[in-house]
Amino acid sequence: MSTDRQGAYPPNDGGDVVSSGEASQVSDEPNATPSGAEAASRPRRAHPSALPASGAWRTGDPPGRRQFVTIAIGHPFVLEGGGRLGPVTIAYETWGTLDAAGDNAVLVCHALTGDSHVSGPAGDGHPTPGWWGRMVGSGAPVDTDRLFVVCANVLGGCQGTTGPASDHPADGRPYGSRFPVVTVRDMVRTQAALANHLGIGRWLSVIGGSMGGMQVLEWGVMYPDRVRSLVPLGACAAASAQQIGWFSTGRRVIRMDPKWRGGDYYDAAPGDGPHESLAIARMISQITFRSDDVFNDRFGREVVEPLNGFELWQRFEVERYLEYHGDKLVRRFDANSYLALSKAMDLHDLARGRGGLEPAFARIEAPVMAVGISSDVLYPNYQQREIRDLVLATGGQAEYVEIESPHGHDGFLINVDQVGSAIAEFLRTIEKED
Repeated sequence: MSTDRQGAYPPNDGGDVVSSGEASQVSDEPNATPSGAEAASRPRRAHPSALPASGAWRTGDPPGRRQFVTIAIGHPFVLEGGGRLGPVTIAYETWGTLDAAGDNAVLVCHALTGDSHVSGPAGDGHPTPGWWGRMVGSGAPVDTDRLFVVCANVLGGCQGTTGPASDHPADGRPYGSRFPVVTVRDMVRTQAALANHLGIGRWLSVIGGSMGGMQVLEWGVMYPDRVRSLVPLGACAAASAQQIGWFSTGRRVIRMDPKWRGGDYYDAAPGDGPHESLAIARMISQITFRSDDVFNDRFGREVVEPLNGFELWQRFEVERYLEYHGDKLVRRFDANSYLALSKAMDLHDLARGRGGLEPAFARIEAPVMAVGISSDVLYPNYQQREIRDLVLATGGQAEYVEIESPHGHDGFLINVDQVGSAIAEFLRTIEKED
């Protein structure tokens, strides 16, 4: 079983994938240029009947390492956009031990299709190993021998925290089309409530990439006195027009799927849910996660079906790769959550309601280490340099670290050697400040 990162191919391109502290997992990723017997046994697209209507975790499923806390009991959780939820369940996982002073806690924020399972093996309740297992664990860069690490599934997600697949308190049926629009700020408010529940008054650091990096920045602006340091990776101060274009295209694909049923598809049989459109939305975003060089080096113009005469649906190897990742996401994610969370990413704008970016950044009091990836085409590194520059321009403390990687946006998940050394050094510096 391979790791299922945000869209990352295993760093060794199809060999063993090793997570920190875990035994190696043999990858089932499709090879780029199979031949002979290898070609005959290569993965094929899943039959629709094998794909669930939703890959969401539901009440009654094995909890795995998840813990749960419920907030907004007896009163509504009012969302930034005016919607209301309540009660709200937060699913989270922890590693390490919170010290007596409560000052060794690190919050890790996940990306669009991530969840609370940052580290640990696959098993009941967790269909894939932790998505950042080489980063978080005993002796890892975020070292759980001395740090207490927390990760929560975000509001609107599909792995235990209240989202579209959750039961509506009014009738016990999934929210579906009734689930309101949520924002990154709403996600952070639920995380603040979780911190209160855990007795954490101030995080040593808040760390996250992509959508997780958006949460990191909002923590610095919304709760400046509750964070000692911030590490946004591959993130931005506000979603750009191109980023909105990519994700809105994926949402439109889902909306056009008749099996989406306007968002109310949870009672559909396997194969009768919006699996095709969710897979296509994933395929679109998968292209943005990697670089042109990686696609060319790995696949070139290799074909799946021999070009003995041309047919419309003959495939190139890169198409099979994208299909593979699309089907893989369907098994563990939910189409409505993809809509909700990608919309939250498009709405991300630190300036909204705050008089502009500079007044927003002026609220950040904690040191910031912004991390960019040299080949990132989805969140280009000028956006991370802008974060650093805005913090410095408003009197704060910030630095910029660039990861040299050919892997594009997924570099923060793949190039753990570079990312890990930078974060480990930064955390040590923050710990010494006291």
